[in-house]
Amino acid sequence: MNVNIPTKEEMFHALEERHGSDFQKKISKASGAVCGLGGLGSNIAISLARAGIGRLHIIDFDKVDISNLNRQQYFADQLGEFKTKALGDTLSRIAPYCEIVSHCVRLTEENIPELLKNDDVVCEAFDSAEQKAMLVNCILEKFPEKYLVSGSGMAGTGSANLIKTRRITDHFFICGDESSDVEEAGSLVSARVMVCAAHEALMAIKIITETI
Repeated sequence: MNVNIPTKEEMFHALEERHGSDFQKKISKASGAVCGLGGLGSNIAISLARAGIGRLHIIDFDKVDISNLNRQQYFADQLGEFKTKALGDTLSRIAPYCEIVSHCVRLTEENIPELLKNDDVVCEAFDSAEQKAMLVNCILEKFPEKYLVSGSGMAGTGSANLIKTRRITDHFFICGDESSDVEEAGSLVSARVMVCAAHEALMAIKIITETI
């Protein structure tokens, strides 16, 4: 390990000074899952890692493509790598003491119960509406006690102020403008996607720290 990397205790202390002791202890003991590692998911994962989450579970089956580089947290020299590997490497550099658990697999109704059983909060970050609905419905059915944060509507260049977080049920939140669709808006712009990702990450942190 690079000798310039601070110790685990030093990193915790630095976060503790920013966030407060009780707040940081809750984050450091928590496990969060990010399902889908594109523009939403890669930014969510980085925000959670920087917050000092203890265990970060990243799930995707895709590889880094040149079309991803305008809004996703990958580098040009990672083209062709599986997103779980590429993002895992970046997360390990940001938060060397975070337990990074990765699964390079497509989530299905059959494997979700086993894969997500140990995660306190699940962040949905899929591109496909069908995949979003499948994950949401499966979590609500199989894990009604588990917290779920989902994204809906972040395409185009509309005002970032239109992106909100709305509580659907006690354990289910939706972040986004809930209307813009990439097929209609024609673009996914990094800045607006990152705003939605920040909403998801912040809600996950608020859930973990019991500040909702």
